[in-house]
Amino acid sequence: MPSSITPSQARTAQAIVNLFETGHVLGDYGQVTVLDGDPGRLTYGRSQTTLGSGKLSELLEAYAGNPGARFGRAIAGWMPAITAAGAALDSDRRLHNLLRACADDPVMRETQDRFFDENFWQPAVRAASKLGIQTALGTAVVYDSFVHGSWPRMRAATDAQAGSVAQTGEQAWISAYVRVRRQWLASHSISILRGTVYRMDAFRRLIELGQWGLPLPLVVRGAEISMVTLNGTPPGCYDGPAPGSRALSVQAPLQRGLDVRLVQLALSDLGADVKADGVFGGASARCIKDVQAARGLPVTGVADIGLIGALIGALND
Repeated sequence: MPSSITPSQARTAQAIVNLFETGHVLGDYGQVTVLDGDPGRLTYGRSQTTLGSGKLSELLEAYAGNPGARFGRAIAGWMPAITAAGAALDSDRRLHNLLRACADDPVMRETQDRFFDENFWQPAVRAASKLGIQTALGTAVVYDSFVHGSWPRMRAATDAQAGSVAQTGEQAWISAYVRVRRQWLASHSISILRGTVYRMDAFRRLIELGQWGLPLPLVVRGAEISMVTLNGTPPGCYDGPAPGSRALSVQAPLQRGLDVRLVQLALSDLGADVKADGVFGGASARCIKDVQAARGLPVTGVADIGLIGALIGALND
């Protein structure tokens, strides 16, 4: 990392791209996305890595290979299909729910942090430094293109239109790069990319405000980036309550947590149409009723401690 960029500036640059990718400052470690027309197809994790590029396979292989991974064995069972990148995975509810559940495992979050650092942030910093880009904002722009794609092509197009960084100076070159990339995105043949011009608009606003050092606090796309938000809890990640510590039912407010997620994951493995989001709502209650009816139990929609133990026990077999 260039000595001029501090750790907090690096985290801020990464947070900006996290916001672009998942709408959260810290990223959404469990976010699973499949968008029509996206060449990356199934995307997952803090900064959204893709099945189509093969990077998702690399991330999950690293996680499954860690002996301490809570869902390592389950992910390992999916690896042949993930490596083959079959089209069916884009709509496979069981895999999507497993990926969501993995976000509760600190090993997965740490694996993602290391993966995005090694595969995107560090190469971006090296590329920026090689060109003479030293500011935090300039490095953030380069990092965004490493994550979003087509950095070499856009760098060459900017050199052709505006001259090199050495010729124009960093700030002028980054401004030109943002303009060139925005024009390219706005006219792209893939409609989903045309919708991402907001990334360049956000950078253009930071440039207009002269925020080259990314001083905190910042507001990007309506979200606060500050030491408070950078040190918060990642969204949608649960470390409790422990399974079996309470019965689960539809309440106000809705019950949320690790126990809910694991019950939903077990229901999904049984073929239920449920999203493992860790929130016990009407869909979860309906699935519990189906299980109760199939097992000859009172059909209440309430998962008591015995049923929770049976479901999660089957999940761990």
